Amino acid sequence: MLAGAAARRPDHPALIFESEEFTYGWLWDQARRYAWVLRAGGVRPGDRVAVLLVDTPQFPVVYFGVLAAGAVVVPLSAMATAPEVDHVLTDAGARFLVCADTLLPQAKEAAERLGTVLLTVGPGNVAQDATPIDESAVPEPDDVAVVFYTSGTTGEPKGVMLTHRNILYNVDRMVDTPYAFRSDDILLGCLPLAHSFGQICGMLTGFRAGISIVLMSRFAGPQALALMRAHRCTVFMGVPTMYSKLLDAVARGEPTPRLDRVYSGGSALPAKTLDDVRTAFGCPVYEGYGATETSCSVAYHHPGVPFRAGTVGVPINGISVGIALPNADRVELLPAGETGEIVVSAPTVMAGYLGRPDLTAEVLRDGWFLTGDLGRLDGDGYLSVVGRKKDLILRGGYNVYPREIEEVLAGHPAVAQVAVIGVPHAVLGEEVWAIVVPARPEDVTPGSPEALVAWAKERLAAYKYPRRVEFTDALPTGPSGKVLKRELVSKYE
Repeated sequence: MLAGAAARRPDHPALIFESEEFTYGWLWDQARRYAWVLRAGGVRPGDRVAVLLVDTPQFPVVYFGVLAAGAVVVPLSAMATAPEVDHVLTDAGARFLVCADTLLPQAKEAAERLGTVLLTVGPGNVAQDATPIDESAVPEPDDVAVVFYTSGTTGEPKGVMLTHRNILYNVDRMVDTPYAFRSDDILLGCLPLAHSFGQICGMLTGFRAGISIVLMSRFAGPQALALMRAHRCTVFMGVPTMYSKLLDAVARGEPTPRLDRVYSGGSALPAKTLDDVRTAFGCPVYEGYGATETSCSVAYHHPGVPFRAGTVGVPINGISVGIALPNADRVELLPAGETGEIVVSAPTVMAGYLGRPDLTAEVLRDGWFLTGDLGRLDGDGYLSVVGRKKDLILRGGYNVYPREIEEVLAGHPAVAQVAVIGVPHAVLGEEVWAIVVPARPEDVTPGSPEALVAWAKERLAAYKYPRRVEFTDALPTGPSGKVLKRELVSKYE
């Protein structure tokens, strides 16, 4: 991906970081230099190299240096704690760790204990004095390229093995649809590069298309808007929490850039937020759906396909999506319109979970990947996502889908963000609670919780509406920006 872009557009900016431009030619040269450093340090084809870096131009240099050396990239979030670093290094059997000098406190002890070779990256060029390798490694299509560790929502993080074929297949389709990249597009790269959305949909798809990416190390609404204005960005990709922060900055008077299109993924984007973003930025909003185990994207709204509210668009070309009977011994597909587990069959589906054949067998079944998400397909092939199976609330024998309630509450002007959870109940099994971030401090009054309950009661069936509303300053999120509902359940149960 990077070598091809460097050959086609060597002098075109691949990255813009802190007002400095880094061309495709420079980036590929630096990656080949770092591959030399890795080989000289003992890295051999097939070795797993953990990467703990912040989002700077050093990340793609090291990332492609690892791949050029024939090794496997194991990205770690810059927010990872010392125990999380320890777990990944141990579970992945990583022989090497490339670590930013600012992140050494999280990594040094685990690396020394495990005998992992630690390579430190400081400010500036990471391999300026090295000799670029003449030829990069040529892997087989089904060789593992990257091992992503899941966020551990259902236990310890698992290593998702993605092959070169997995990633390339998805990227080549996303370049055309849904992203429809043009040679002059400029993307704001604010999604973490260590996570699949930012890495595959942002960095890799952008490099494949040869566009420019404005990189920011840490997302903040006002700064993101300022960068998009300053560099005349045409495209933005983000998760719903980012859109909430952008809209909050706009409401506080921050001027908006005029974008060509924006994309949302990672979790459900409330309909009201989507409408507000469309109005604020004056451009289409394309929402999509995917999973790390499917090399990121599965379905998307995209240019040329009619928008259908309440859905995440249609499956990407070459990817088959079905709705299966949940919790069955085999994959039994349901007819259009019925709700069940979303299953995916495609060349993008992972090779499996590293070292966990038992867990792999649970989710790769009968030629399908069982996503753990609930949804439905309509007669025209549009996919709607209801929520995670594990987030389903069982109240008095009824299935309650949190997303439906969140959509209703998000339509109230006093609500900036909301997460609906099930809290244990002695009689009903679970009770429906809503955790709300208020739009403004003055929206929180003694009668506010009751007012929101009444709002939902008017719009939802009797077994669905939340019986209790709790206000909070912020919802807990993981490194990729997803709301961590398990933390809310632990707090309120």
